[in-house]
Amino acid sequence: MNETIDSIKRYIQERLGIVEKSYRYEPVPEIVGIIKDGIEKKDFIEENRGILKREIPRLIDHTKLNPDATDKEIEVLCEEAQRFNFCSVCVNSSFVQFVRERLKGSGIKVSSTVGFPLGASNTESKVSEAVKAIEDGADELDMVINISRLKAGDYSYIFDEISRIVSLDDEIRVKVIIETCYLSEKEKIAASYSAKLAGAHYVKTSTGFGSYGAKVEDVKLIREVVGDSIGVKAAGGIRDIDTLLMMVAAGATRIGTSSGVKIIKTL
Repeated sequence: MNETIDSIKRYIQERLGIVEKSYRYEPVPEIVGIIKDGIEKKDFIEENRGILKREIPRLIDHTKLNPDATDKEIEVLCEEAQRFNFCSVCVNSSFVQFVRERLKGSGIKVSSTVGFPLGASNTESKVSEAVKAIEDGADELDMVINISRLKAGDYSYIFDEISRIVSLDDEIRVKVIIETCYLSEKEKIAASYSAKLAGAHYVKTSTGFGSYGAKVEDVKLIREVVGDSIGVKAAGGIRDIDTLLMMVAAGATRIGTSSGVKIIKTL
């Protein structure tokens, strides 16, 4: 596997004419190390219940992305995020200003989708959506790659699109959704590495709208490809604490889920 990853990396670097830069996106939360070191212990949750209940929320993007979401439902989402101290509230871009107003002063981030959920809109449309989301108060952007161009091997397109959005504002964190359910193993490697080269702060597994969501083996693969310098976000189908812990142990540093409240209440 290492040989496959290395060969794909070299191929993409040659195609793009780019040398990988060395940088770190932000400190890895301490709880990630605690989970990785202890998850295999029989009584891990019971022995660490206090710190898990306190720190796990800061890994969670509290999410509501269904197309029929109402203002009231998004308001409840924001109230829950403040009550449980989640890392961010993740919504479709039309709700960003609404969410920003309700989270004002809370310290909780606003995450906006871009090109969601298909990723098939053109680059100009994605850039425009990203610009508007930032103007409306987004702190983070969860953008979907153009899956068709990735599968066609058009890595320049993928790189340029991500680069344009990353370059909009140095303060904005960009999470690149590669939608693993549609990709072969080699395509997952190529997508993850292209995102890293383009300056993405996270590679994210899924939209939650594909044929399947986050899988442990995909999180492990993405982490192996991108190394420790950027984040990995697992999203899609994470509905209980055991699944969340497995994703973090596999390499995830952020979790996207609409079941955050349920998960924390089990601790």
